[in-house]
Amino acid sequence: MNIIKTDLDDCLVFEPRVFGDDRGWFFETFNSDKLTEAGLDLDFKQGNTSSSIRGTLRGLHYQWPRPQGKLVSVVQGEVWDVAVDIRRGSPTFGQWTAVVLSAENKRQFWIPEGFAHGFVTVSDTAVFTYLCTDTYQPQCDANVAWDDPELAIDWPLKDVLLSPKDAAAPRLAEIAADRLPEYRKR
Repeated sequence: MNIIKTDLDDCLVFEPRVFGDDRGWFFETFNSDKLTEAGLDLDFKQGNTSSSIRGTLRGLHYQWPRPQGKLVSVVQGEVWDVAVDIRRGSPTFGQWTAVVLSAENKRQFWIPEGFAHGFVTVSDTAVFTYLCTDTYQPQCDANVAWDDPELAIDWPLKDVLLSPKDAAAPRLAEIAADRLPEYRKR
């Protein structure tokens, strides 16, 4: 597995070794020993899969006060995936990084606890998978406006399809400090 660092130190991309022949291909989608070697001691609690059509933007989502770390990937199609550091006191607060995830590149993206997460589908359809470090808690559900001008995320599509919840999301500056995770230096 190749580990690729992003602009945000805690967000990582995992590029698996793919073994293929004339029958098809095989690769590991999860190996706790390899993640531990990369400095991540993860205990996943929930798995999710979503399907989206082109232009669907999901996010920017997070949970608080029970945050979730997410290991995400695409098994069909392609998305442009974003993580935003929303940890109060972080040296990279309000900064974002993005990765193209596709069935073709087979990459996985690690979004740690304390980051908001979102993606936009850039192919006709996409099937997206999540492994989460905590279960979904409706009372902890929160989000940040995908088009917050202070974040200045350079989304590859501007005409997007949003859920009502995502369309009404507040800007990061409008979120009370006690509704944001706090940075803890490792």
